[in-house]
Amino acid sequence: MKVAKRLSKIAPFRVMELLARANDLASLGHDVIHLEVGEPDFDTPAPILAAGVRSISEGKTRYTDARGTPELRQAISGFYKFSLGIEVKAERIFVTAGASGGLLMLSALLLDPGENLLMPDPGYPCNRHFLSSFNAEGLLVPVDADQNYQLTPTLVEEYWTRATRGILVASPANPTGSILSQKAIRELGEVVRKKDGIMIVDEIYQGLVYENHTSGSALAQVPEAIVINSFSKYFGMTGWRLGWVVVPEEIATDLEKLAQNLFICPSSIAQEAALSAFDPESIATMEAQRAEFAVRRNYLVPALKELGFEIPLMPAGAFYVYAGLPDGVPDSEQFCHCLLENYFVAVTPGTDFGFHNADRSIRISYARDLSQLKEAVYRIRKMLG
Repeated sequence: MKVAKRLSKIAPFRVMELLARANDLASLGHDVIHLEVGEPDFDTPAPILAAGVRSISEGKTRYTDARGTPELRQAISGFYKFSLGIEVKAERIFVTAGASGGLLMLSALLLDPGENLLMPDPGYPCNRHFLSSFNAEGLLVPVDADQNYQLTPTLVEEYWTRATRGILVASPANPTGSILSQKAIRELGEVVRKKDGIMIVDEIYQGLVYENHTSGSALAQVPEAIVINSFSKYFGMTGWRLGWVVVPEEIATDLEKLAQNLFICPSSIAQEAALSAFDPESIATMEAQRAEFAVRRNYLVPALKELGFEIPLMPAGAFYVYAGLPDGVPDSEQFCHCLLENYFVAVTPGTDFGFHNADRSIRISYARDLSQLKEAVYRIRKMLG
């Protein structure tokens, strides 16, 4: 059966293939350590679970407004006001079927065939594939540690084309864990504004930041920015498939039309559960988890460096280490294949996240407990030895 030509531009998501193979090996009795998937190992906080169960028992299982329930949209608006000090009207907020659902709708909303958004390379691969689904393009801009693995105003000026509609950046970023400072966000907003472009900021790891870094929003510096967020990472609700986007009011009607046609509405049960995500008990749980992530990062980065991996920047947020392979090691896909098949440790090749130095890089998730991380380092040492 013939499929659409656009499918040739959409690569498989290798990390999901790795996960499937790792699960196969585990089913055969092997002790597999999962450091490939970007999913917190902690359970969803108890108040959120209880609210989800309660919503089912109370029969809150029907369609909701395509934009999300008024209660949850208002709760998210309150989160911006009381936690981040930003006024964001509920009318600008759309609850979505995960951040992925939000990105899919924004791709359909904002880009015509042949247009592009500038994105850093390395970056989250599905973003450019969403654009390909609508015959648009993610124009990848090579970035290194010298640029903090982020777009800069100079790079935006250099790579902007007649077909460019704007930029898509992430803070904290997957796979590098880098963040954009408020100054950097403001400067990017200024250059995009001068070009009459759009600025989309992926903030799905907001809250998962460490040391002296803050989890503020780009909306504080660029009020007209489009922001994507999620209940998956900081809030620990990956399988609930719930996110949100904040858009300028002038495009809200068109986005609502897309939401009605593409998704009808987000999960009613997940929305009821998410109302408890902002409760003090939930926040306390998630802050304790954030502290544990910091402990894991502070162990893993020095341990990998000792094995010869190159990590020029300490990850400031999220729960990933993006590392260059030691000298003499084959390319990233061979390395990851050998490590999984022979030592039962699953990590993700850099080729999943772009092209720039991708075959010499890997991403390791530290969303696993410290004992597993130590065992994984022991097995990697054996492989290298």
